[in-house]
Amino acid sequence: MRRRDFIKVVALSVAAWPLAAHAQQPAMPVIGFLSGRSHDESAQLVTAFQRGLGELGYAESQNVIVQYRWAEGQYDRLPMLASELTNRSVAVIVTTGGTASALAAKAASTAIPIVFNVTEDPVKAGLVESLSRPGRNATGVTSLSAAIDAKRFSLLHDAVPDARVFAMLVNPDDPAAEVMTTAVENAAHDGGYKLIILKATKENDIDAAFATMDHQKLIALMVIAEPFFITRRAKLVTLAARHSIPTIYGIREFAASGGLMSYGMLFSSGPRRS
Repeated sequence: MRRRDFIKVVALSVAAWPLAAHAQQPAMPVIGFLSGRSHDESAQLVTAFQRGLGELGYAESQNVIVQYRWAEGQYDRLPMLASELTNRSVAVIVTTGGTASALAAKAASTAIPIVFNVTEDPVKAGLVESLSRPGRNATGVTSLSAAIDAKRFSLLHDAVPDARVFAMLVNPDDPAAEVMTTAVENAAHDGGYKLIILKATKENDIDAAFATMDHQKLIALMVIAEPFFITRRAKLVTLAARHSIPTIYGIREFAASGGLMSYGMLFSSGPRRS
């Protein structure tokens, strides 16, 4: 699906709502919005989504209701949040903030249309049967970010040309972690560099990762853009500066928060135009 079709699919699902509506449902159709990120740091994303709906004639609280659910970077909360939305009999579930959000929504319902915005191959992730024929109730867009991950590594090397060993911080709970890690490992191997994989699934792991970089004298870091890290970007940026470690991030919000540099897709364009 092309980016400009993303909101159209959402709109079509909303438009079809009256055909399947039950008597006990509210007068307006309801869109479920499920994200692995947090509300506080997703204002631009929500604004872009609302603007996209507005371009198709939908205004929140006027002719459509949006129910937001935020996992705050905690993947284990997503199944419960997805179930809350399905229990509301929403017309469609829009997912963003990582592949885990889409997988949770798909597991929660085989009937409610799901429109996702992910960074990995949705076929390999198990979201759709094929890119040309998604099948079942899920469709959406992907940036297929393997090439972006490799380019990000190249930019980090350009910033620290004397480095021979690089570190990469990943969250192994992220379903896309393996794909992204493999892409960067291949880029490092092709250039004759060594890549150290550091893992973090909770706050203390982030502190431990920077302690490991100090101990091993690692001088360059790449941080994957995924909900757990995005919701803790202030901490990551602060630690990178405190330890004097040049770091590249996956989305511009890190750079806007004081990080050295970022390279990746503009996530707010996905929910609006994808």
